[in-house]
Amino acid sequence: MSSEGDANEAGGTAAADESADDRPDHGVPPEHDPYVLRESDADEGVGDRYVFWADRVADEIETGEPDEPIVIKGGISPSGIPHLGNANEIVLGYFVAEVLRERGREVQQVFTTDDRDPLRKLPRKLADLDGEIVDLGDVNAGALGKNLGRPYTDIPDPFGCCDSYGEHFSTLIAGIAEQLDVPMDVVSNTDLYERGELDDTVADLLADADRAREVLSEYQDKVDEDYYPFNPICEDCGKITETVTGVDVEAGTVSYRCTDMEAGDRTIEGCGHEGEVGFGGGKLPWRFEWVAQWDHLGVDFEPFGKDHAEGSWPSGVDVALNVMDVEPPVPMVYEWFTLDGQPFSSSEGNVVLVSDVLELIEPEVLRYFFATDPSKAQDFSIERLDQLVNEFDRLERVYFGEIDADDAEAAFAERVYPFLVEEVDEERVRIPYSFAAVLGMTDDPELREEIARREGHIDEDTPEWAVEEALARVERAREWARRTDNAYNYDLKRDELPAVDFDENVETALDELADFVEAHDDPDEIQGEIFETARRHDVDVGDFFAAGYRLFFDQEDGPKLGPFLAKLDEEFVLARLRRER
Repeated sequence: MSSEGDANEAGGTAAADESADDRPDHGVPPEHDPYVLRESDADEGVGDRYVFWADRVADEIETGEPDEPIVIKGGISPSGIPHLGNANEIVLGYFVAEVLRERGREVQQVFTTDDRDPLRKLPRKLADLDGEIVDLGDVNAGALGKNLGRPYTDIPDPFGCCDSYGEHFSTLIAGIAEQLDVPMDVVSNTDLYERGELDDTVADLLADADRAREVLSEYQDKVDEDYYPFNPICEDCGKITETVTGVDVEAGTVSYRCTDMEAGDRTIEGCGHEGEVGFGGGKLPWRFEWVAQWDHLGVDFEPFGKDHAEGSWPSGVDVALNVMDVEPPVPMVYEWFTLDGQPFSSSEGNVVLVSDVLELIEPEVLRYFFATDPSKAQDFSIERLDQLVNEFDRLERVYFGEIDADDAEAAFAERVYPFLVEEVDEERVRIPYSFAAVLGMTDDPELREEIARREGHIDEDTPEWAVEEALARVERAREWARRTDNAYNYDLKRDELPAVDFDENVETALDELADFVEAHDDPDEIQGEIFETARRHDVDVGDFFAAGYRLFFDQEDGPKLGPFLAKLDEEFVLARLRRER
């Protein structure tokens, strides 16, 4: 959950490695402790009892005997690109929802876009509806720059494709859920205000403004005797103002003066206009708005980043219990994760979109990343995606009993794997990701399949649908190689022998290397033999590697040659080393 003025741009999981004694006092009753996944009750066997964290959360929800449908919520303010980190509040909620559905419960998953928040600063990067990230200068930046301080839904879409920037953002959020097959309803805050669905809540808060001030003053220094829990939208300039000059609850109106707004290290100037709006002509400050969402939507569970656990959550619980008479939902803190070692940041452009990731790995692999313990920090590495895919492939093989695993790993695979895939099917085939990248060095689909069959990754009994899905990984792995420019980003000259002219010593050494490869298949042994063969024939080692790269890629460099040759089909490697075809 990201709020106006908050910089929750990372997206991840909670500090479960902290002990209960080390964790700061969050000022909330124990029953509302946001660290629901902590192992402080390990002496009671909780850690052993819950193989999957979502079961722990589902039990916590059901303890409260919620009405159905059980409502699971995520949310964000549209301050920038909705990225992979933001998907936490979609996917984590999805796992809990699926566990509850497995138990026969009716569940609704919602995601609120706080699109009536004001634009406080210009993002450096934006994303179009196709998932292309662009610089601010590549779009109509004036649509944003001229509208600082105005609600997102009152700002023109800088791409010109949606009715507003807020709608553009909401469409991208809905796209994440669609791409990951998560049934989710996107709820616009602007719609709630404009339809009058929050009028009663606004009226109650303004009628008890003294109590609202008293509670909020414990968390914000700027709350004084003139504070009201309502931010009108200026009828003259369209900006949100925090200066309320009078309230008539019975008439449903709020008087205001349009004053300056502090936005980090800058000031957004108000126009000075004095006017009056109805309850739908403004918005609640976020710390009240969050609780209003819980109340109006009947929220039973909401995950959020650790910054909220130590800031917004305590005030939310206090406002809910002592101002608005609302029962807070079951919370769950997730730890932020990083992108290739750096924090996610929409405003700085250090992001990757879900749509981008799904060009590189299957949806089930990405779900696996989120299924691991959200109370521990992780790094999502594009460079090392092969390792993530290998982890998923191992989990799958453990589930089907194809490899041995210890009790803990086997139990986790048995519990979690069915939540990751659309359908559990033992006939599925996974080509190892790095081998798929090797296959991606050739564009010939038939040749890819031929090599995969020859190397034993596809057998004669594999159904056609499984063959197609297995080979689909090749394109993903090829795109990964291109995007990271790694050792697999080469064009294998498979169709014909490149024009080469080697001296007698090099040709003899290549023939001898072919004999070795014919008798050995260990990558490290082949790599070592390349050095030894060159030395035996008085060939410069660098020149000998270059000869190999000329044969296979028609260029002077390439991937680590020994492991590469070991992954290719032997018949082709031998023929090429012997310059036969």
